[in-house]
Amino acid sequence: MKKRIVQLFMIMVFSSIAAQKENISSFTTVAVTYKFHPQFFLFVEGQMRGIEEYSYPDYYEIKGGIGYNLTKNHKPFIGIGRYGNYKDHDFSKEEFRIWLQDVIDFKAGKFKFENRFRAEKSWFYEPQIDVHSQRVRLRYRMNISVPLNSETVKPGTLFANAYDEVFFITTENPLFARNRIYGGIGYQIDENFGIASGYLWQREFGSSGNKNLHYLYLALNITIDSSQDRNYHFPGAD
Repeated sequence: MKKRIVQLFMIMVFSSIAAQKENISSFTTVAVTYKFHPQFFLFVEGQMRGIEEYSYPDYYEIKGGIGYNLTKNHKPFIGIGRYGNYKDHDFSKEEFRIWLQDVIDFKAGKFKFENRFRAEKSWFYEPQIDVHSQRVRLRYRMNISVPLNSETVKPGTLFANAYDEVFFITTENPLFARNRIYGGIGYQIDENFGIASGYLWQREFGSSGNKNLHYLYLALNITIDSSQDRNYHFPGAD
C-alpha cells in the first residue's frame, strides 16, 4: 500500500511538470549536526542545485552555525553562510548571509510539528556588472514528520515528512516573494546517518512575473552525538 502511494505521488508530480513544460531541477544537500553538549550543537551544511540544467550545478551554499536547546522542544540558532549563483556557466552573484532562527516543535501522537522562524540579512555582489546590494528576509516553515514503521525515529525507521515555507522580503516588492512546498520520505540508517528524498515545488513571485521551479531533492544527514542525549532530526530542505 505504501509503495503504491509513493508511485502515485511521483506520477502526479511528473504529470504536473510535463503539463506546464517546465524543467526538472536538482537539489542536493549534505548536513552535519554535532551535539557536543546536552544544550549546545553545531550545524554545517553544503548544498548544490542545478536550476537551469539538472546535472550542472549553478547554485551552491556553504553555511553553518551554533544552536542551543533551550528546552527539548525549543531550539534558537544563529547562522552564517556564503552562497553563489551561476548564469550560463559563469559566476553571476555571490551572497554573504547571517540569520537568527527559532524552532519550536510539538508532537501529536506519532506526528511531529516543527515551527521554524528565521530572520536573515544578506549582502550581495554581482561581479559581471559590479553591483552591490542588500536584503532583509523573513521566513516561516511548518514541517510535519511521521515515522512509518515504528513509534519513534530510530535506526531502521522509514519516515515521511512534508512542509510549507513562505518567504517575505522587507526591502523589495512584492513583499511575499516565495512559497516552497516539499513532500518526501526518508530512512534513518543508523545512529549517525539518515537519507531523504522527495519533490520540492518552489514559486517565485516578482513584479515582472512569477516563476515555478521543480526540484528532485536528495539529502544525506549526519549526526554526531557526544552528549549521550540522542534526538533524531527529521531532514527537510532548507
